[in-house]
Amino acid sequence: MVVAKRVQPVANLREFFRDALHGALEKQQLAVEDHTEHYVVNVLTMFARSEALYEQTPEGVRLKPLVVMLCEALEASGDAERNRSLQRLGDVSLFVAGFFARSFAAKLIDIDYHIAMGGRAYGALAHTLQRRGRVLAGVFAELSEKFQPMVDALNEVSESSYVHSDQDILRLYEIWLKTGSARCYALLKRLGVDPTRAAGASRAH
Repeated sequence: MVVAKRVQPVANLREFFRDALHGALEKQQLAVEDHTEHYVVNVLTMFARSEALYEQTPEGVRLKPLVVMLCEALEASGDAERNRSLQRLGDVSLFVAGFFARSFAAKLIDIDYHIAMGGRAYGALAHTLQRRGRVLAGVFAELSEKFQPMVDALNEVSESSYVHSDQDILRLYEIWLKTGSARCYALLKRLGVDPTRAAGASRAH
């Protein structure tokens, strides 16, 4: 039996993301600067429009692979173009890892790849901007340092009304093994799974 979900009308998308993200950050006990929180809200609002996330290619509308974005940054003809490519790489990685974590289950490239690529892109961008005294350098530095916890917060936003199935529990366990996500760990405990005991020696440090 398929249960239809109630659609909640939203008058202002930016305000919705602001309130939802703020609540998720508090729930995850993740403290970030106001400028960083504002930046992430802007990213969510922007990518809520599919035309901002996907790009037109000869094969149709597609999400450009992260490795292609990285190559574009490395092959950029100037600093401005390089910075734009790195920012795009970080933004897309953050949004996709935050809102489409479950969809990676059957794919070769998983969420940990997006976390690694996005965090490094923001870190490189912060390093470049710090040399020039840019205000955004602090935002990108914090996003690089707290990329995984921020992904957890975005997972909280995207799954706020989601009921987990047995298959989802296995997926949560897989994500926890790959990323060490505190949110996945807490969800597994809440769902009656002890991930530390289940992992055994596979996650020993």
